[in-house]
Amino acid sequence: MSNDILFRTGEATVFASDGQGTDAMPEILIGSVKGLAGNAFATLMGQTEGHTRMFAIRACNQQVRPATIIVPKVTIKSAAYVNLFGGPVQSAVADAVLDSVIAGVIPKDQANDLCIIAMLWIAPECATNPDLDRKDLYRTNYEAMKLAISRAMNNSPSIDELIANRHKITHEMYDPETGESQW
Repeated sequence: MSNDILFRTGEATVFASDGQGTDAMPEILIGSVKGLAGNAFATLMGQTEGHTRMFAIRACNQQVRPATIIVPKVTIKSAAYVNLFGGPVQSAVADAVLDSVIAGVIPKDQANDLCIIAMLWIAPECATNPDLDRKDLYRTNYEAMKLAISRAMNNSPSIDELIANRHKITHEMYDPETGESQW
C-alpha cells in the first residue's frame, strides 16, 4: 500500500437478522484532505432538504479521525429516520472508522490527513417499525463500514478478481438473463 492515499473507494453489504430491514450497504470514498476527496468532503458540508449530512461522532465532542461525513442514500422524510441516522448508524460508522485505525487498516499517522465520505442506506420502513432492532441496525452498519474501509484500503476487489468473476457473479437485484430481480 502506497503512503499516498488520494482516492480509494469501497463498498460492502451486511444483511440484517431475520425479520429486520436493517441491511447495511455503505459506499465510501477515502482520500487526502488536500486532494479530490477533500474537495468533495468540503462540498458536502452544505445541507440540502431531505439529505441531512453529519460528521461521524462516537459521542458529543468525540468526532472520529479521519474526519468522516455520513450522507443518506435516500431522502429523509421524518424525525424518526433522522434519529436512526444520527443514532445507531452514526455511532456504528464512527466506531468502525476508529476501530479501523486501531487495527492499522487506516494508518494512524495519516488520520488527520485523510477524510471519508460514507453514503449510507437505511430502509425507509425502519423509521416506522415499532419493533425495529436498533442493535441490529448498529451491527450491520458497523460490520459493513469496517468491511468497506478494508476493501478501499486494499483496493479490493482487484481488477483480476473482477475479470475472473465477470460471468460467474451477477448483481443480486438484477439478473441480466431474465431481466428480473433475484430477490
